[in-house]
Amino acid sequence: MTVSISPAEREALIVLAQELADTARVETLRHFRTAGGPETSNKLAGGFDPVTVADRGAEKAMRDLLAERRPQDGIFGEEYGVKRGESGLTWVLDPIDGTRGYMSGTPTWGVLISLSEELADGPGRPLMGLVDQPYVGERFLGGFGRSELSGPRGVMPLRARPARPLSEAVLFSTFPEVGTAEEGAAFARLSKQVRLTRYGMDCYAYALIAAGQIDLVVEAGLHPYDVGGPIAVIEAAGGIVTDWTGGPAWRGGRVLAAANHEIHAEAMKVLNG
Repeated sequence: MTVSISPAEREALIVLAQELADTARVETLRHFRTAGGPETSNKLAGGFDPVTVADRGAEKAMRDLLAERRPQDGIFGEEYGVKRGESGLTWVLDPIDGTRGYMSGTPTWGVLISLSEELADGPGRPLMGLVDQPYVGERFLGGFGRSELSGPRGVMPLRARPARPLSEAVLFSTFPEVGTAEEGAAFARLSKQVRLTRYGMDCYAYALIAAGQIDLVVEAGLHPYDVGGPIAVIEAAGGIVTDWTGGPAWRGGRVLAAANHEIHAEAMKVLNG
């Protein structure tokens, strides 16, 4: 199914996405860098998958706004799950991508929002989305003909940087321990061939691809809400996001984000070598 969206409705949806991000900013900043840190619990028995009062509060606030403005749309959220819609569209929400960074006081976390067609088995390709970093006040928007960064320096266009040799590339991942042992070995091969590898930036690393600052982000074990916003932003800026074999990445799993098709092809060859 393909949903028809008029130019006027596209603009209204962008405005609503911005309002959702504004709402999440209030909730996340309320608890960020507070004395003693935010109230936190663990979602993973036998491991550590933290969720804070801010994660839940921000997603609830966004869901409440959507219930008021677009009750016909579906929602796919990290904290409160799936609400099926009737419009053929679904909002994919990650209220805090990078909760470990958030609870540690580092400004590398972000709010991820995207809009996709609603398929029978989940959200499809992102049509529009954003990556918002409330503490530094930067918002990266992509889709419906828009590709822009708004922040302390005003509004400026986003453009991923042109091709360069893999040996000159900057590579990011959230953790040095990427996925399974096999996935980690593949990442290590790639890391040895680039100029610089950095870690721990969460969703902000994807935004840096769109801003023309870095070349690659490689991760594994992701969910749709981890990638919807970044895919929309990077693709609108001229970059490419796929899984490690070149297939769609909007369902998560193994993700390869690149500034351009040339370096994407080089990185994919190494990952699968």
